Amino acid sequence: MQYGMVIDLNKCVGCHACAVACKAEWEVPADKGRNWVHRLGPANTPHGLASTYYPGLCNHCNEPACVAVCPADTIQKTFKDKKSGKTKTMEVAATYKDPFNGTVQIDKERCWGCGACADACPYNARYVNENQINEEIGSEGTADKCTYCMPRVEMGLEPACVQTCLARARIFGDLDDPNSEVSKYKRMGAKSLSSANVNIGSNGLYYGNKRDMALLTATSTPQEMPEANLRRILMARMKPGLNKAKNLGLLGLVGAMAVKGMSEETE
Repeated sequence: MQYGMVIDLNKCVGCHACAVACKAEWEVPADKGRNWVHRLGPANTPHGLASTYYPGLCNHCNEPACVAVCPADTIQKTFKDKKSGKTKTMEVAATYKDPFNGTVQIDKERCWGCGACADACPYNARYVNENQINEEIGSEGTADKCTYCMPRVEMGLEPACVQTCLARARIFGDLDDPNSEVSKYKRMGAKSLSSANVNIGSNGLYYGNKRDMALLTATSTPQEMPEANLRRILMARMKPGLNKAKNLGLLGLVGAMAVKGMSEETE
C-alpha cells in the first residue's frame, strides 16, 4: 500500500478551505502551514494564458530526504498492517516512513526540533512548531507537517483537507490499488512535481489542462535537492549530552550547597 493524494486543478477554486481545515484539525500556528494554496498567474505558457493554484502538502515520498537526515537516535519500532495483521520491525529515527501504508510520520516524543528535516525537504513541506516544546529531551520545538490525517484515516474518515474541499479537488487513496480513484487519475496522466535533480518518488500528484499544468510545473517544481544544515544536525546530536551535563552541574551545585548548609549547622 502507498497512500497518495491527487489535486485536480480543473476543480480547485483556490478557496483555502483545505488549509483552514488543516489548521483547525491540528492546531497549526497561524503563521505556519501543513498545507497551502498559492495562486499562480495569470502568465503565458506554451499552451496559452494560464491562471491556476498550487495546493501543496507533504508528498510522503518513496525516498524521503527528511528521513535520511534526522539526527535523533534510532530505536527498534514494530509496525503492524491493519488489514493483514503482519508486522515488521525496523530501526527508525524520529522521522520515518511507515512500511505498510507508505506515509512519512514524526515521533513527536523523540524529535529534537533541530529543523534538519525541514531544511532537507525540497518541497518546503515541513516546519518546526516552537509551541510544541518537549522538556523531557530539551527540545525547543518539534517538526510538523502533513500526516495524511492518519488518525482520521484509521477510523475510516478522509483527511480533513479532503473532507472540507468544496469542489472535491483533493482525492486521497491507495496508489497501489488499481481500482482506487487516485490510481485512475494517475492513468489519466496525473503527475508529480519532479525534476531531473529532484526525483524522490513524490506521491502527491497533479492533474489539469495543459495550460495550468505547464504553469504549475514551471513555477513550482523543485530543481535542486537542498542541503541539510550540518550545524543543525551536529548541535542536535550534542544537545542531549549538553543537557545531561547541565543537569549534573545543577545537581552538583545543589549538593554542594546542601553539604555546606549541614556543615554550618554542626559548627
